[in-house]
Amino acid sequence: MDYSIFIDILNYDSTSSKERALAEHLAKALATPHCSVETMEVGDGTLNLLFSWGTPQLVFCTHIDTVPPYIEPTFDGNTFRGRGTCDAKGQIWSLYQACLELERRGHTGFGLLLLAGEETGSFGAKHFAKTHAGAKYLLVGEPTDNCMVSAAKGTKSFQITIGGKSCHSGYPEMGISAVNLFVDFVNHLRSINFPVDPLQGETTWNIGKLASNNPQNILSNELSFRLYFRTTFSSDEFVVNTLSQIAQGNQPWQKHISIEALGGDTPTRFLTVDGIPTTTVAFGSDAPHLTCFEHKMLCGPGSILTAHTANECVTVDELATATRQYVAIFESLINNEIK
Repeated sequence: MDYSIFIDILNYDSTSSKERALAEHLAKALATPHCSVETMEVGDGTLNLLFSWGTPQLVFCTHIDTVPPYIEPTFDGNTFRGRGTCDAKGQIWSLYQACLELERRGHTGFGLLLLAGEETGSFGAKHFAKTHAGAKYLLVGEPTDNCMVSAAKGTKSFQITIGGKSCHSGYPEMGISAVNLFVDFVNHLRSINFPVDPLQGETTWNIGKLASNNPQNILSNELSFRLYFRTTFSSDEFVVNTLSQIAQGNQPWQKHISIEALGGDTPTRFLTVDGIPTTTVAFGSDAPHLTCFEHKMLCGPGSILTAHTANECVTVDELATATRQYVAIFESLINNEIK
């Protein structure tokens, strides 16, 4: 197998906001005499690409951008390592190889959609859904160990600010520590029994962008952070209601808290195909935002456990398996309809 195109893709630094150069390269490098190529401005300097073989009834899809930092690729003859190898440049490669195989077999009625901005808010997907009619089937490539995903958790994000009152730290009784109020909030959150979903399991949450700029000898007068949930079918609405109740509560620490709901994705069920292993996942994707498709699937090579890490990798065998499965999925769902 000639992996020169894949290596070229990996050599581009397409970390989020820098993916345009790779998109422009792909528009030329992946074109064949039998497909049309549409480039679409997203509006933030990035591009979406759609390669179409006839009128697509099934669209293969993944994203062009990767999380920073850029890590240069290496290849030992069996394993590709570096940024994007499995999230999601390995998906681009496997999906494209599937398209070439379908083309070789004389099929039409499929497409390859490559989107910008997935890692920073699915901006490419949101733009595409607003401007394109979509198709009956969508297959999104993400690192799922080549299992078809039956369900994915949702997300809910909140911007939270806690106010305090500054004073000399030697006399804390003269002020109100926003840090102490933050601890009260976290302890309260940890005491909540979020519903456990029979399919997706537990709800999890994480705190990021935590900031308080007070000197070490002055009580914090303000602390801010992002609270990010991975929600299930059982807990998605419960999470939203719980944060609303916290914001309106009467406990002393609740009177100093401001909560802004930033939205997110709802948990999603996906179509699966007989004969391919299935799993559930706790990560998000462009799929929920691509509302112009009737049926959605999620499947791809590589492991989510190495994605976004310094050890990101994908093997030759994983890429080959993914390509075979993509071809099989198309032929299973679409072939009879097109003929």
